[in-house]
Amino acid sequence: MAALQPLSRERCLELLASVPIGRVVFTVRALPAIRPVNHLLDGDTIVIRSNLGTSLASAATMDGSVVVAYEADMIDLERQIGWTVVVTGAARLVLDEARLARYERELNPWVDASMNCVIGIDCDLVNGYELGVAAR
Repeated sequence: MAALQPLSRERCLELLASVPIGRVVFTVRALPAIRPVNHLLDGDTIVIRSNLGTSLASAATMDGSVVVAYEADMIDLERQIGWTVVVTGAARLVLDEARLARYERELNPWVDASMNCVIGIDCDLVNGYELGVAAR
């Protein structure tokens, strides 16, 4: 039997930075949408690349920001251990030219499609759990 242990904000951000991929959760026409994306963590900001024609980028462009969730995890199915981190925060287009250029150099999209914008997600609410072996 496994036990869930809550993680500190600091540990959650360390774990999030240790993996290259996660899932961004947002709404499209009032329904939930989830997309796998690769990311990097810059301080308290999750950075992803997108296309201005996508639903997430369009929402951030129209409203200036949009609230999203971002989830990443690492689970060992055989040993039944791992962790999961969920971040909730405002997603907005990165417009600062220096940051934009840096992120475009450092974050290469895995998807074979035009990625003409960078989105930063604020780490406003950060929650995580470690799944481990329970003491018997």
